[in-house]
Amino acid sequence: MKVSQQGNTVILEDIKHFNPKHIFECGQCFRWIKQEDDSYTGVAMGKVINVKQDGDKIYLDNTTKEDFDNIWYDYFDLERDYEEMVNTLKVMDEYLEKATEFGEGIRILKQDGWEMLISFIISANNRIPMIQRAINNLSKNYGTYIGEYKGQKYYAFPTSEQLSKASVEEIRACSTGFRDKYIKSTSQTVNDENIDVLEYRKLSTDQCLKELLKFNGVGPKVADCIALFGMYHIFAFGMQKYDTFPVDVWVKRVMQEFYVDEDLSLTKIRKFGIEKFGDLAGFAQQYLFYYAREFGIGR
Repeated sequence: MKVSQQGNTVILEDIKHFNPKHIFECGQCFRWIKQEDDSYTGVAMGKVINVKQDGDKIYLDNTTKEDFDNIWYDYFDLERDYEEMVNTLKVMDEYLEKATEFGEGIRILKQDGWEMLISFIISANNRIPMIQRAINNLSKNYGTYIGEYKGQKYYAFPTSEQLSKASVEEIRACSTGFRDKYIKSTSQTVNDENIDVLEYRKLSTDQCLKELLKFNGVGPKVADCIALFGMYHIFAFGMQKYDTFPVDVWVKRVMQEFYVDEDLSLTKIRKFGIEKFGDLAGFAQQYLFYYAREFGIGR
């Protein structure tokens, strides 16, 4: 991969396994919005950045080579050899071969643990447009103003201190629905007890999940998602929990369609996924989830 900078744009050339559509629309993130030119503008790590693909080049606009080296290289998981990982997955069975081929270019983003904690509480029994609306409302009302990009104002995701100052009613007014009390409780707990969610990345997967399940509004599936997508920080690289296997309605459907019996519980499906796919369970889940959702498998 060759990296260069022209003005406020960082250009990545000869990059493999990087498809913005698949990365930003596979269900792992909520603050990346598709633009009219098919690029995606997102807010992450307190920054606003636009990502566009043109042939074998990726353009990262509104950023610098320094930020690429210090933030985006890790955020987009560019150190990982996805070709080797995909080759390992696709030979496991014909279903993963199809799923990895369809989802070519997916990369599991290394997102902020605190933001993922609240975001996936909001995601419970919710649709993506509503999740995005709630997160953007919370950010606009309680987050720090970042700046303007192409005529649009952007705000960072609120800290636990900022969000803990909002009442349940004010949080509900941000289109969070019944999750308002969970967001309030979790924000208050994290702030008052000075909890650093990112410290959980140092724990074993089971212990990490145990700690996440203590928060109101966090069930097994939400905990798995937070562990998989959110155990990252700009100053504390890595240690995401890739041996998790979040099971939602789409994963349940695809697993029942291809792997397990109809009457198997979510817990047993999760256990089956972890045992079958091992350390790559989180990656397998993401490819299977995206494949099932886009093709309506099991409906």
